[in-house]
Amino acid sequence: MSIKENILSNRLKKIAQFLPQGAYFADIGSDHAYLPVHICKQDQTARAVAGELNNGPYLSACQHVAAYGLTDRIDVIKGDGLTVITDLPVKQIVVAGMGGVLIQSILEKGKELLDGVERLILQPNVDSHYIRKWLASSAFHLTAERILEEDGHIYEILVADAHAMNGDHLEDQSLKSLMFGPMLLQEKNGAFRKKWERERENKLKIISQIKQAKEPNQSKIKQFELEVKWIEEVLTDE
Repeated sequence: MSIKENILSNRLKKIAQFLPQGAYFADIGSDHAYLPVHICKQDQTARAVAGELNNGPYLSACQHVAAYGLTDRIDVIKGDGLTVITDLPVKQIVVAGMGGVLIQSILEKGKELLDGVERLILQPNVDSHYIRKWLASSAFHLTAERILEEDGHIYEILVADAHAMNGDHLEDQSLKSLMFGPMLLQEKNGAFRKKWERERENKLKIISQIKQAKEPNQSKIKQFELEVKWIEEVLTDE
């Protein structure tokens, strides 16, 4: 029974495509170490760290790595965020399956540990704009974005490289660009359109709810109305 076919989701397969041959990467919040096991099975030169904060997932990851005989190339480490890479020469970091605020917090708290890291592969479930904003003031430059739908959920993947050459990333750091994603804005695939149609409906509901309050917050209403306007412009602009 193949790990790739039966355990790795399409979301994780897409993330795996951004790891180079011979990767030495850390998967933060590794969820049974599915991604490290998959990569190290496919690439005999790869090494990985599976980081887990809580005891249950940590023990599950240990068992999963041992079951595939990969304890010599995958270190399962219990720890908070990027502390699991202390003193380890990892070159790539994956943080996937969390909210954008939490991922941004993990990166900010561990930024001193990112020296020597060449690539960040980040997959927020929501609020990706917080990550783009953090990247805009970091040593990492956004070099790729992907958006996909799986099992009714829409996921964004953000890839950022250290020391990217000029032209390898987009310089637009406007609020609109941070909200939609500069590269996703260029492509506007089906998943992108579906996500922002949903977001438009959600924001219209929120505006309606705020207006029903005894003292409606006018600044919030204006902000949501502006975002709805942007969404409508993006969805209608070909």
